[in-house]
Amino acid sequence: MLLVNAVAPAALLLAVPHNPQAAHSCLSDYYYGTHGQQDVFITNDDLCVTETASLFTEGSLVPVTGDVQQLVWLEHEAVDSSIKPATFVDEINVFLSQLPSAVPTASDSEQVVFSEQKRAELLHRTETSALISVDSETALTLDQHLPRFWKASPLPPAPIPFIPVPSKAVDRVKDILANLKFDPVVASLVNNISVPQLRADVRYLTGESPTSEIVSRHSFSKGILIAAEWLKGNFEMLGASCELKPYLTGFAPNVICSYEGSEDTTETVLISAHYDSRGSFGSIRAPGGDDDGSGTTALLGIARAIARKGVKFRKNVQICAFSGEEQGLYGSRYYAQELREKGANLTLMVQADMLAYHAPGEPAQLGLPDRIGTPEVTQLIANLSAIYSPELKVGFTPACCSDHQSFHGQGFPATQVFERAGPIADPMYHNSGDLSERENYDFEQIKSIAKVQFATLLHVAGYDLASDD
Repeated sequence: MLLVNAVAPAALLLAVPHNPQAAHSCLSDYYYGTHGQQDVFITNDDLCVTETASLFTEGSLVPVTGDVQQLVWLEHEAVDSSIKPATFVDEINVFLSQLPSAVPTASDSEQVVFSEQKRAELLHRTETSALISVDSETALTLDQHLPRFWKASPLPPAPIPFIPVPSKAVDRVKDILANLKFDPVVASLVNNISVPQLRADVRYLTGESPTSEIVSRHSFSKGILIAAEWLKGNFEMLGASCELKPYLTGFAPNVICSYEGSEDTTETVLISAHYDSRGSFGSIRAPGGDDDGSGTTALLGIARAIARKGVKFRKNVQICAFSGEEQGLYGSRYYAQELREKGANLTLMVQADMLAYHAPGEPAQLGLPDRIGTPEVTQLIANLSAIYSPELKVGFTPACCSDHQSFHGQGFPATQVFERAGPIADPMYHNSGDLSERENYDFEQIKSIAKVQFATLLHVAGYDLASDD
């Protein structure tokens, strides 16, 4: 049942579990994006809200009165009970109570001068979500203050198109699924991913290697700029064409690398990870070994295997490392929107986020999204895992949401690969102790999931080997 706050609002904000059918309703004109697993609409059209009530069995109606600033949706991550703090409600209560009412902008001796910015407001609250109104600068830095199991997702300033994945794009994935079968050459190629090299690469990104100057890969840090140049240099050395693509002042750039296909086609297959990180509150250290050094390292492992075996793709391939994920998917949102505006012919994309943690006593796993994403792409990944990484137990995860959401929201077929068929269980999640040299950090699991990503490229983009020429 929808929860209604009894206030006469200037508009109503409707937050409901993601439902692609809403794209075909009157609500599509009032869409403000999918945040976490919630579709958000803002409207003063009471008739539309009434007409579409049957689409949703649960959700919230939030009055939005007066002049609001930047709206930000806060959501508690799906985490295992073994690491969920008993005080998680208290933690968010403390955070909300400390939202700034004014921001110090200058100091004159002992006198602090405050800006004229409006007071932050709490507009809506449940045990696992909240809607706040804050100034735009505060919105960009919420990840540095939120309790570690909470994530922020900024709403756009105006409605955006609600773009479902076109049936033609889904049919193309269905055709790939229908023709999928074991390829012994693919099996040989994916097994060329090197665990010792994965270890060396992630240790550089975390700063564990003595050759690395990286302390943090937070999106605004010096370390992430070092990481960006290092990633670009390595991918280029391995045969890709790369660019550092800026998108918003203050953020590190996206690292966009491409392999031009041998066929005359615009079809493109994209795999990605996010290379920014988040550490403990109050610490400058943000190594991000699992989140998402593991996914970024998997991309490098695939690129190294491509170079080692002389793989030439028939269709175009992109390997992307996004920044700004921890602040609200900023990097991937900008890039996915750019691709949509250019009319990109993207067959599918697969995001890798957190591949390394292996909970004690559990088998190696592959978690696939239970809600946000294209089911046909998710099924393709599951089938490829069964063929090329049968050591992985495959299932669904409620952990949500990474950069695949940005592409899904632009109508591109997309899914995500994750380390567990269940909620987040890594005790070092969003912690400055997220290093690779620790118990239950499993490089073999990274390799197994990376094999699935690589097999996706080989099957969907097609390939030839240098020895075949």
